[in-house]
Amino acid sequence: MTAMALFNQTLSKTERKLMAELNHPSRIQAFLDGLAYSTEEVYRCPLRVLRERIAHCFDGALFAAAALRRIGFPPLILEMLPNDRDDDHMVAIYKSNGYWGAIAKSNFVGLRFREPIYRTLRELVMSYFEQFYNVEREKTLRSYTLPLNLKAFDQLGWMTKHDSLGRIAHRLDRIRKVPVLTQPMISNLSLVDERSYRAGLLEANEAGLYRPTSKKMRKG
Repeated sequence: MTAMALFNQTLSKTERKLMAELNHPSRIQAFLDGLAYSTEEVYRCPLRVLRERIAHCFDGALFAAAALRRIGFPPLILEMLPNDRDDDHMVAIYKSNGYWGAIAKSNFVGLRFREPIYRTLRELVMSYFEQFYNVEREKTLRSYTLPLNLKAFDQLGWMTKHDSLGRIAHRLDRIRKVPVLTQPMISNLSLVDERSYRAGLLEANEAGLYRPTSKKMRKG
C-alpha cells in the first residue's frame, strides 16, 4: 500500500471530505491560515494537524506537503535559515507550469503563501526577505536549504506518525545550505520600518514570537 493510500485509509469520512476540498494550493493555504498557531516545542504530523487544528511552521509545511501530494505534486519542503537572532522558517514548495510557489504556516503575515510565479528557488526565497525579521526589527534571513522530498520518509509514516518527525528535522540540519547575502550586504542592512513591522505582526500570537535570547525552534 502506498503512503498516500495509507494516509487516506486512516482518515474518517469527514476528514476525507475535508481533504478532498483542499484541491488547490490556495485552498491548502486557507486551511492553514484558519488553524491556531502552536507555541509548543513539539512536532505534529499531518494527521495530527488535521485533527487538532493547530500548527507552527514545521507542522504546517508537512501538512501542506501531504496535501499537495494528494493533488499530484511531490511532497517537497524547504527551510529558510536566519542568523543566530531569529527562528528558522519552513515552507512546502511546488512547481506549476515551470514556476515555483510555496505554502506555509507562520506567525508573521508576510511569511506564508507565494503564487507559483518564481523562476528559481532563490527568487522564491528572496521574496520572503523583507518580511523575514525579528522583534528587534532586524532583517535576519541568511540562507536556505536545498529541497527535501519527504517521500524518503514514507517508510517511517511521516504523514500519520509523529515519532519520525525529529529525523526530518535532523536531515534538514545536514542538507546543503545556499547563502543569500554577502558580508558587505549584511553590514549595510537597515531596520524594518515601524509601519511594516506592525503590519507583519497583525494578529500574531505574542507567545510564539522568537526573542533573540529564546531557545531556537522551527516555528516561523
